[in-house]
Amino acid sequence: MDPLTIFGALAVTAMLVFYALEARSAWFVVAFAGACLASSTYGFLQGAWPFGVVELVWSVIALRRWQVRRATP
Repeated sequence: MDPLTIFGALAVTAMLVFYALEARSAWFVVAFAGACLASSTYGFLQGAWPFGVVELVWSVIALRRWQVRRATP
């Protein structure tokens, strides 16, 4: 396995783990957004730019959810 494939597998695994833990803390939402950014980077580096764009959008959505969640008492 090449380093790019390993990076992609770790990014997608992190997305899954942090998404599953989002109910526990708002910080897992931020971690999910970061994992989405890593996954987006993987997509662009691999040449699958549609995947990179979609993951970039997901990271923006996750950051917005984090903002809303922090503002809610």
